Amino acid sequence: MKKIGILFGRERSFPEAFVKRVNELAGDDIRAEFVSIDKIFQAEPPGYAVIIDRISQDVPFYRAAMKNAAATGTAVINNPFWWSADEKFFNNALAVKLGIPVPKTTLIPSYEQPTDTSDESFSNLVFPMDWEGIFNYTGFPAYMKPFDGGGWKEVYKLHDREDFFDKHSQTGQSVMMLQEEIVFDEYFRCYCIGGKYVRIMQYEPRNPFHLRYQVETPPSSEALLATIHDYVLKLNQYLGYDFNTVEFAVRDGVPYAIDFCNPAPDAEVSSVGQENFDWVVETSAKYAIERAKEQVDGRDNLTWGEYVREAVNVPAKK
Repeated sequence: MKKIGILFGRERSFPEAFVKRVNELAGDDIRAEFVSIDKIFQAEPPGYAVIIDRISQDVPFYRAAMKNAAATGTAVINNPFWWSADEKFFNNALAVKLGIPVPKTTLIPSYEQPTDTSDESFSNLVFPMDWEGIFNYTGFPAYMKPFDGGGWKEVYKLHDREDFFDKHSQTGQSVMMLQEEIVFDEYFRCYCIGGKYVRIMQYEPRNPFHLRYQVETPPSSEALLATIHDYVLKLNQYLGYDFNTVEFAVRDGVPYAIDFCNPAPDAEVSSVGQENFDWVVETSAKYAIERAKEQVDGRDNLTWGEYVREAVNVPAKK
């Protein structure tokens, strides 16, 4: 019998519903359960064909355990190696290459020097930086946020250069990015599972947290939804995420990808609402079963995005 495990933290409604639904759908040859860890030995399989990883971004011990599981043949969702390497600033650069609109974004070095570095460590960094050029590029108002962070941690709305310097001085060793504000007419948050299943949800980030999925005005057009659907698939297929969300702010009819590095997205019924919750439980359960049936012990069963797979095919330089 193959086992599907889910690794999670404080959330409850999604893991419980996921396990229940897998066990209703899978039949006698596949069973789902909460992952149980009492020891991790190198190169020793954990006993799961598939693991849905919802927490290793916050727990380094779990991330190392997921890499070990992947090395022994577990299909870890999402790929822990790519997840470890990926970050939001790169995502924006990739989107530009794919022709998907994103806000103008620039990388900002940390205010404080990283631990174990000195002034000599920054021989290649011009000081002061070309702040005038940076501010002209993004304009104000703008948002400053961690270049690799998730959620709304350390996110600042900035109104002018003085505001930037004040807020930047509070960010410590965090590497930040400064991003153009998109004043939007519509906003969407989209689940993508398996690089093929998409759920487009209207979303209002300016509402209180528990009301953000409650939007009364319908989408402006089917054509807009079709474009968003295509962008979601393209982004996730290139990045290689099995379970992710993509957010779009629509300005003058153009959907700008705002945030699309959420490999452990919120799936709690209390925040996403019952209909969205039912969809993500049903779809993730079916996809996990698909992956369990395809999984082969001892083989690499991870998803690798088109970006990595295209790079592998590039001839070695002589």
